[in-house]
Amino acid sequence: MSTVKESVDVEVPVRTAYNQWTQFEEFPKFMEGVEKVTQLDVRHNHWTTKIGGVKREFDTEIVDQLPDTRVAWRTTSGDSRQKGLVSFQRLDETHPRVEIVMDVEPSGAAEKAADMTGVIARRVKGDMQRFKDIERRGAETGAWRGRITPG
Repeated sequence: MSTVKESVDVEVPVRTAYNQWTQFEEFPKFMEGVEKVTQLDVRHNHWTTKIGGVKREFDTEIVDQLPDTRVAWRTTSGDSRQKGLVSFQRLDETHPRVEIVMDVEPSGAAEKAADMTGVIARRVKGDMQRFKDIERRGAETGAWRGRITPG
């Protein structure tokens, strides 16, 4: 299993950055290779990805979510095995640092090669840079402010 860690500082209030991150169905707009995310309920999402010509579908579960602080998830089905945490650190009133830490277990030769050559880490870095588009918009597209506790 490989660990990918990336952060980006954004120029919006932490609440705005967090609210946007809770809009999982919007992820294809800034995450390369993510074709579709369907939110099944407050805890569960179904993902369709296509990376290197390989299409995958898998489900994730939000295992911990605290508004303006963190969102943690893990896969529950499919070929993709991962878990991760996105945290939001308030630097000042209009600048949070958004940090993602993911543990990814590549499956298949193409994904293992992508991991070994740093492609996965570069993709996550690009995704985080594209998330900064929220600065241009200045507002989130929606929000979910509920609390999910581990358990």
